[in-house]
Amino acid sequence: MAGAVVLLSGGMDSCVCAALAVRKYEAAAAHISYGQRTEVRERHAFLAICERLGIQKKLMAKNEALHAIGGSALTDEKIAVPESHAIGAEIPVTYVPFRNAHFLAVAVSWAEVLDADKVIIGAVEQDSSGYPDCRPAYYDAFNELIKRGTKEGRITIETPLIGMRKSEIVRLGLELDAPLDLTWSCYSREDRACGVCDSCILRLRAFREAGAMDPIPYAEAAARM
Repeated sequence: MAGAVVLLSGGMDSCVCAALAVRKYEAAAAHISYGQRTEVRERHAFLAICERLGIQKKLMAKNEALHAIGGSALTDEKIAVPESHAIGAEIPVTYVPFRNAHFLAVAVSWAEVLDADKVIIGAVEQDSSGYPDCRPAYYDAFNELIKRGTKEGRITIETPLIGMRKSEIVRLGLELDAPLDLTWSCYSREDRACGVCDSCILRLRAFREAGAMDPIPYAEAAARM
């Protein structure tokens, strides 16, 4: 089997990508902590998902630049994580500037060392917060960069979920028996998901539209919404 590096944040989308990857490739999983609010909880989710899916090759890296740069509610404690209703048409303050480029650079470097052909990332354009590094054109451009900036130029990025609705991703995850119960999506809390941030609202809506129950714990107020 060809090798693939999955960028596994510990969230729902990356978990579904990992479940796809283990069926198609010899999968390795990379996780990058960057000083985000839920760093510890996401790392826990990463390890648990790898164990459930039987992924043996794991890379856990730390990016200190994104936290030092700040400018995002995810990395700067002085910027509050907004509730979903407070997010409008503009790119929200939860956007981490050019984050996926940092992640992809690590994954592509490791893929070269592992002699893997693919890097898989759970970017989603529809039903998302509108982050610019989750658009198809971004990955088309990054694939061109890889061709010119790697030794053999044969590694390509796959974005299997990018055109899907969140509810479709939930259904796919259930079909694949992906360990969605181990995932974490909340932007602000590590004990129980807040249920009011953009990520929680998108996730809850997706499960509701898919006709399924979200298996992770939510704060009491959120659970009654």
